[in-house]
Amino acid sequence: MQKHIDIAAFSEITPTASISAEMHGGRAKCLQRLIRLDLPVPKTIALSFPAIRAISTGQLPDLKEILAHFGDHPLVSVRPSSQDPDWGGPGAILNIGMNADVHAHLADRIGQDAADRLYLRFIQSYAVHVERLDPDIFEDAVGIQGYLAAFENELEVEFPKTAEAQLAEVLRSMSRAWDGTSARLLRQAKGAPADAGLGLVVQEMALGIGTGECGSGVIQFISKTTGLPQITGRYMSQSQGRDAVAASVGAIYLTRDPRGPSLEELCPDIFADLQTHGDICRTRLREEMQIEFTIDAGTLNILDAVRVQRNSRADVRIAVDLARDEIIRPDEAVLRIDPGSLPELLHNQIDPDGARDVFATGIAASPGAATGKIVFTARAAQMAAARDEAVILVRRETSPEDIRGMHASVGVLTERGGTTSHAAVIARGLGLPCVVGASGMKLNRRDRTMTGDDGRVFREGDMITLDGTEGVALAGEATLLEPALDDAFHTLMGWTDEFGDIAVRANADTPAEARVARAFGADGIGLCRTEHMFFDEDRLTVMREMIFVEGAENRAAVIERLLPMQRADFLAMFEIMDNQPVCIRLFDPPLHEFLPTGKEGTGELADALGLSVSVVNERAEALSEVNPMLGMRGVRLGIAVPEIYDMQARAILEATVELQKSGKTIVPEIMVPLVSAKREMEIVKAQIESVAAQVHSETGADFDFKLGVMVETPRAALRAEEIAETSTFMSFGTNDLTQMAYGLSRDDAGRFMSAYVDRGVFPEDPFHRLDRDGVGELLTIGAERGRKGRKDIVLSVCGEHGGDIDSIAFCRDAGFDYVSCSPFRVPVARLAAAHLALKAWEFPT
Repeated sequence: MQKHIDIAAFSEITPTASISAEMHGGRAKCLQRLIRLDLPVPKTIALSFPAIRAISTGQLPDLKEILAHFGDHPLVSVRPSSQDPDWGGPGAILNIGMNADVHAHLADRIGQDAADRLYLRFIQSYAVHVERLDPDIFEDAVGIQGYLAAFENELEVEFPKTAEAQLAEVLRSMSRAWDGTSARLLRQAKGAPADAGLGLVVQEMALGIGTGECGSGVIQFISKTTGLPQITGRYMSQSQGRDAVAASVGAIYLTRDPRGPSLEELCPDIFADLQTHGDICRTRLREEMQIEFTIDAGTLNILDAVRVQRNSRADVRIAVDLARDEIIRPDEAVLRIDPGSLPELLHNQIDPDGARDVFATGIAASPGAATGKIVFTARAAQMAAARDEAVILVRRETSPEDIRGMHASVGVLTERGGTTSHAAVIARGLGLPCVVGASGMKLNRRDRTMTGDDGRVFREGDMITLDGTEGVALAGEATLLEPALDDAFHTLMGWTDEFGDIAVRANADTPAEARVARAFGADGIGLCRTEHMFFDEDRLTVMREMIFVEGAENRAAVIERLLPMQRADFLAMFEIMDNQPVCIRLFDPPLHEFLPTGKEGTGELADALGLSVSVVNERAEALSEVNPMLGMRGVRLGIAVPEIYDMQARAILEATVELQKSGKTIVPEIMVPLVSAKREMEIVKAQIESVAAQVHSETGADFDFKLGVMVETPRAALRAEEIAETSTFMSFGTNDLTQMAYGLSRDDAGRFMSAYVDRGVFPEDPFHRLDRDGVGELLTIGAERGRKGRKDIVLSVCGEHGGDIDSIAFCRDAGFDYVSCSPFRVPVARLAAAHLALKAWEFPT
């Protein structure tokens, strides 16, 4: 005996019915809202999530009772209604209830031909979508009896004749489809919980096929690309559902168009009604909606309305325009925009409608897209830039020596690396699209070739396109979409600053990056890595000369030549940031990074310094360390070679004095990297204060500065209380802190990190999202102990985690004063900070 569930499991959708998105799905709730707005919606029954779950276990609702709502010859459709429409669901089934009696009834009403078309359509749709048969079974079938015979021959059962039997199988089919593995994985990828429910709506058919003007279409009132007002859609006479959208011929435009007929000309009154309904939906539903409609013998029916699918640029425009028109509040407009969608606006992107010929897949390290010729060396990139040629720098992995080549490139692709590898960090700072960890790609430096994942071989000079947003490389030139930093974007970002309660600074190493940071609304510079200023050709030569010179006095004389260059850099950055704080990290990397690699580079350096190649090799060997990232770098280098920090401190303070001559003031923040002990800070602090006294004596100018520490080692976090006694701020460098806490190389972790995440070892790459349990505990300990050592100490995070919303949430909860991230991630972080603040507040409804 067939089991039935209680009638309470379904309900006719009326203005007062108890319908909710949480119980019946978003489509059911939207239809109720349309009915409340007096839009012409056909009679509809909503089946709840529990009802559909029961169907999957063999229990059916009272189908006779459901069909009784639709009269003596019920003809209905069934559509999915998941809680969030973006989660999808099984396809709609139309014309349920078609049988010999209904067919005869329709033939009298709308004509034999129209009735035949409806019956044939239903038989085929039922066979393909409910019974999962191949549509080819109907290739030789003729007429209704031929279709029924083809169905029955294939399944060896009769085609169901009653509306009740047909509806039962449709409901079972949709329930099974929702529970299928592929469907479940697809919706979970869109953010749906594993136990997400499905509702269904059973709706009276508005035929769209028959006498008089009949047909179906869709209409929306904005562009899905720009968000600007624009009526788009299609209409097709004698059609149903979304036939007009899929049709290659027969569909017509909605508005008057010189290329052909339009609905506006064919049915001006109905077109006017659609415009009115669209305006009502926008105002009362507070959203831009796409309306699905049917015209049945000249009568308009609204079957459904869904949120217009659009790109990020249109999403921002729509939210801002709704707020400007006082339909929603600015805070709601801010909350409607996903921070993770902003990179699509800030960079070139590959046109999603264009062809994609992917040959390599890696880690999406820096968003955006670019097309250029392949080059395999930094020198080749620079030479190409001099010829105004766009190039993609392809390397096994990058090093500081490649920075000039990266500056000259439009994108970077590496075989190795992770989200915080050298290539990833520098590319994000420069705003270059970057894909790292493309381990399936193989480079042959001798032949200057690159073999893709699929075995294709590319040579230097071949054209490729890099998609840093998706983490893939494509053969040839793809169609690119331009960034969209329009008035709507700037308005939205202005609102974010009204609501955010944690400051967002930028990691900027050059005046050019400072300008980007300023343009994107950064609250200052939270990390200026001064070593990146030394890789221009003229400075690099001086740095290398300093490395080879003997004796502190001679070394100081060489370093002195860098002073005016550094001073000019800092002055430019101070002027660009215009009284905003600038935090400058003193020299950090080991000296060997400034030496060339390979015979060619070594020979050139020997010529430049007037030394033999053997002497250069001996010096390079003397500087080599077993693990240089844990060797003589940061404060250790500053103490061992104090002339470097003395020069940098002088450059910073002299730039400060120079700025004051123009009537502006700044209090530079000088940050000492890789500190692990209070005594290290005491030594460096004494050095810098001595330089400050000299600058004051020489210039007669009064100035101020702040001295702080970059917390990158677990010991620094644990001993933060005593280190804070010598510091005015503590900035946590979460890239190195994560590396040291885990014992992971951030340059190599990308090789196995996806396997770790897939198997649940880590919930996410800890270099991408802050590890709250481990590294987060070190931050919490460091912050608490730092405040004990100095109550007014300023706390911040300046690693790449500063642009991640979950990491920002941690910093906000822990009471940090600001986060700092790459310039192009500043808008993302600002919007994320506003989201966090708004979600913590309560607003009137």
